[in-house]
Amino acid sequence: MDFFDDLTAAIARNGTRHSVRCSDKVWQQFLSASAPAPARTPAAAAAHNEQAPPDRNISQAAMESFPAVSAFAGNPAGDVPVPSPAPAVPAALPADWTALRQMVLNCQSCPLAAHRTNAVFGEGAENARLMFIGEGPGADEDATGRPFVGAAGQLLDKMISAMHLNRSEVYIANVVKCRPPGNRMPGEEEAACCIGYLHRQIELIKPEVIVLLGGTALHFLLKVDGITRHRGRWLDFNNIAVMATFHPAYLLRNPSAKREAWHDLKLVMAKLGISI
Repeated sequence: MDFFDDLTAAIARNGTRHSVRCSDKVWQQFLSASAPAPARTPAAAAAHNEQAPPDRNISQAAMESFPAVSAFAGNPAGDVPVPSPAPAVPAALPADWTALRQMVLNCQSCPLAAHRTNAVFGEGAENARLMFIGEGPGADEDATGRPFVGAAGQLLDKMISAMHLNRSEVYIANVVKCRPPGNRMPGEEEAACCIGYLHRQIELIKPEVIVLLGGTALHFLLKVDGITRHRGRWLDFNNIAVMATFHPAYLLRNPSAKREAWHDLKLVMAKLGISI
């Protein structure tokens, strides 16, 4: 049985948030998840997508629109804080959900709009304590206009359930709102055209915790690279606690990494006061 399937089934059988019974094998995985990840060789690091995205000649103005990363106050890893400027949200962006959604659905700011079926605004509780941010829509998301509904989305639903939450209790969004052709990574200029929408969503939701799904979300929201180096420790975005972890699509390709992802989600649960 899949790691998160086994976990979710155990939660359903037990019916409590204070004690979860499941197989000895899975509990061993839970216990070992707390151990620090071993140092990776350069080849292994590359396999975990640690390399920085290629330079796409982003303009200085676009780069300045991204806030810098800093260590979250009280970070047990002892990271050195770096000042983080407030996110750059253009004054023209509306400050209410209906108008913002309509602006996204009508957006023609970058070439991605010409190839989309639907812009994918995001969905969930507009006052959610927890927000998940991915890279961009895939084929299923482009067809439906909803985020994370394909195979990766089904795994994300299992991860959310394992945290004793429902999808309707969190908010799910992406860095870019239109599907990049061939599901490629968004370009720097494409993300620069779209990042203001995401900043405004964060501003309206005011989540207590943001979970960044994968290295692309980490790169574009916090301007740092290396998901393996940064996952599992608290970062900061405009005084909001941020946890980076592996993208569900990566976990589908590398099931052994689910143990590390569960470790990250347990830290989020503890931050939100959710019993494991």
